[in-house]
Amino acid sequence: MTTRRPKLIVLDLDWTLWPFHVEMDVDPPFKKQSGKVVDRHGSEIKHFPEVPVLLEKLTSDGYEIAAASRTHEVEGAKQLLKLFGWDKYFSYKEIYPGCKKTHFNMLKEKSGYNYSEMLFFDDDYYLNIKDSVSIGVTSVLANCIEKDNIKIKAEK
Repeated sequence: MTTRRPKLIVLDLDWTLWPFHVEMDVDPPFKKQSGKVVDRHGSEIKHFPEVPVLLEKLTSDGYEIAAASRTHEVEGAKQLLKLFGWDKYFSYKEIYPGCKKTHFNMLKEKSGYNYSEMLFFDDDYYLNIKDSVSIGVTSVLANCIEKDNIKIKAEK
């Protein structure tokens, strides 16, 4: 039996790579201070601890990675990717308000990959997973129900 590998792994940002919404829960602009990422008030901004290892592993295993986020805080999200040192992992970044179908149309156009060659991870079923599945992207619902208890559900 042969397993088909995705060519492009697409990751949402809010509540997928970090435990907050950039446009509602933190205060950009962000900066590095004493080796930590902080917001305008000096409050430390943290990501999910597993993310750096995951991004490194995916990249070293030969996967291309893209970000797809509907946030209205576009510059803040891009700042965080850069300040966390993750910019180098993302071949494509579709970060702007709108429908996930628009993000995936742009990813398809820029990467040359078909929807069937993409694998998408997001925490929002109703607005994001449903849209991506409707155009043929295999999608994984990554829900943080409570600390240290992560549920995952795949849809095709």
